[in-house]
Amino acid sequence: MRSTVYVFCFFLLSLCVRAQSPFVPLNADYYHLIDRLEIRQNSWAKGFHSSVKPYNRESIIQLVDSIEANPGRDLSDSDYFNFDYLRNDSWEWVSNYDSLQKNPFTRSSDVAPSIWESGKPLLKHFYKKKADFYSLQTPDFDLHVNPAFYFGVGVDNTSGQSDVLTNNRQLLFVNSRGLEVRGTIGKKLGFYTFFSDNQAIYPEYIQQYGQTYGQKSDQLVAAPGQSFVKPFRNNGVDFLSARGYITFNALKIINVQFGHDRNFFGNGFRSLFLSDNSPPHLFMKFSTRLGSRIQYTNLFTQLQNTQAPLPTGVRLIPPKFAAMHHLSVNITDNINLGVFEAEVFSRDRLDLNYLNPIILYRYVESSVGSSDNAFIGIDLKANFLSQFMVYTQFMLDEFRLRPLLRGTGDWTNKFAFQLGGKYIDAFQVPNLDLQLELNLARPYTYSHEASATVSAGQTNYAHFSQPLAHPLGSNFAEGLGIVRYQRKRLSGNLIAGVMMYGTDPAADINYGGNILKDYTYRFRNEGNFIGQGRKTVVTYADLRASYMIRHNIFLESRFLYRFQDSQFRPNSYSEQVASFALRWNMPYQNWVF
Repeated sequence: MRSTVYVFCFFLLSLCVRAQSPFVPLNADYYHLIDRLEIRQNSWAKGFHSSVKPYNRESIIQLVDSIEANPGRDLSDSDYFNFDYLRNDSWEWVSNYDSLQKNPFTRSSDVAPSIWESGKPLLKHFYKKKADFYSLQTPDFDLHVNPAFYFGVGVDNTSGQSDVLTNNRQLLFVNSRGLEVRGTIGKKLGFYTFFSDNQAIYPEYIQQYGQTYGQKSDQLVAAPGQSFVKPFRNNGVDFLSARGYITFNALKIINVQFGHDRNFFGNGFRSLFLSDNSPPHLFMKFSTRLGSRIQYTNLFTQLQNTQAPLPTGVRLIPPKFAAMHHLSVNITDNINLGVFEAEVFSRDRLDLNYLNPIILYRYVESSVGSSDNAFIGIDLKANFLSQFMVYTQFMLDEFRLRPLLRGTGDWTNKFAFQLGGKYIDAFQVPNLDLQLELNLARPYTYSHEASATVSAGQTNYAHFSQPLAHPLGSNFAEGLGIVRYQRKRLSGNLIAGVMMYGTDPAADINYGGNILKDYTYRFRNEGNFIGQGRKTVVTYADLRASYMIRHNIFLESRFLYRFQDSQFRPNSYSEQVASFALRWNMPYQNWVF
C-alpha cells in the first residue's frame, strides 16, 4: 500500500494534539457491563456514542461516575462490584484513585486481602495497582504492561451420517501466550499494542467454517478472526495474533486513531455494518464529536484479498480498500439515529477520491467511472424505563423498486436487516439480563463481481476471505437469545438460537450464500429467496460459567450442544463440546455460527 497519505495526515494533525485515552479492546463480556450502565441511566453516555466501538477508557470512567452520582433505582452488590472493576481497570483516568482503594462502592467484604487486592506490590515493582502487572506513571509518561494468557482443554463429540463424523471424538485445546501494553506519552499521544502466540484445535463446526471462509489458495487450515495460519498436528492451527495503534486528539473535537485493529458499528451481538468477525486490518479513523449530540466517524482501511491468484514467486498478498462514514445523532436523550455508508474498491494504490470525509461515495463512484461495491445503511436505537433498549440495522447493497413491487425475487434486491432488544435486571432480578436478536440477509448481499480489470475478491465485503459483517455471509436468517446473570465474581452466560441458511451443492454453483463468489455467475436472476440452495438449519445452545479469581483472571467452563440439519444428509450431524479454561487479560471469543 502507498501509505503516504496516512503518514502525511499523521504528521500534519499531530502538530496540535491534545490528551487522549487508549481504547478498551473489543470484548463482549466487558462491553455488556458498559451497555448496562447506559441503559440504566436512561440516556446516552456523554463521552461516546455506543453505536461506534471501541470506547475510550476516560469516557467509560465518566459514565461510571455519572451512574454513581445519580443511580436512579437501587444498585445491587454486583453493580458496586462492577463499578470497582471498571475503575480499577482504567485507574489512570480516576482522579482520586488512591483514595478509592478501600473500595467505597462495595457494601460488604468481598474476599480476603491479597497482594492484588490490598494494594501491596509484589517484589516492590509488580502489582502496585491491582489491575496491572507493571505500571509506571510520571508527569510525561504513563505505562501499563500485562501478560495475556489463555489455556483451555476440552472434548468434542460429533455424530452424523458421514464416515468422518460418525461417533467421532477429538480432544480440544487452546494455548495462547502474549503481552498487552498501553499508555500515553506527554498526556497527548495514546498507544496500545497486543501480541500473542497461539496453538489450538477447534471443534468440528469451526473447522468446517474455515473450509468456506478464511482459507487461502495455498492454506489448508484456518482460524476464525485470524489471518496467516499454519497447520498444527493433524487438525490444529498455529498462528500469531497482533493489534496495535496510536491515538490523539488533533483538535478538541476530532480524535485520530491509526493502526491495526478491529472496529464495530452497531448495538447487537452481531453487526450487519462492520463487526469484529474478520482479522484486524490497517485503518485510520477520524471521530468528530459536536457536543454530546453528534458524532461523525470516518474509517479508511486497507484489506487483503487472499482470493486473488499470485504469480509464481510472488508472496505479497494484493490489497483492496474500504472507506466508511457513520453519522450518529442523539435525537433525544433516549433515541439515537445512525447513517452508514461504505465503499469497497480495488486499485494499485489508495484512491484519493474516497478520502473526502463529507461526500456521498456513490457520487464519487459514478464520477470516476468505477464499478466499486457500495453500501448504505441506517441504524436506530431507543432506551426506555431504565431497563430496556431496542435497536435495529438496515444495510442496503443494491435495490430496484419495480422488481421488488413485482415480488419476483429479483437478485438485485440485496439487503440485510437486524432487529433486537435488551432487558436488564429482568423481572426485577438484579443483574439478570436478557437479549433477543433477529438477523437476515438476502442472497448475494455483500458479494460483488469480478471483471477484466478487477480480480476475484477485490470488491466483496471481506477481509482475508472472511466476512466483514455477519459470519454467515448472506442468504441466511438467524434468531438468537442471550441470558446473562452475574453475582459479583460469578457469572453465567447462555446463547441459544436457530440459524437457517443455504449452501451451494458444488463449487461452480452460486446460490448467493458465499460472499466470496462472483455474483455474475449466480444461479438465477429471479425466484431468489433466503435459504435457497441446500437448506441448512442449525440449532444450538452454548452455556458458559465464569469465576473471576483476581482482576481479569477467569476460570470458566463451557458446554455447547449444536445440531446441524442439512438437505444434504452427509452434512447433518450433532455436536457436543465441553471445555474448561483459565483466561488472563484476554477476551472470551464467542464463535457462534
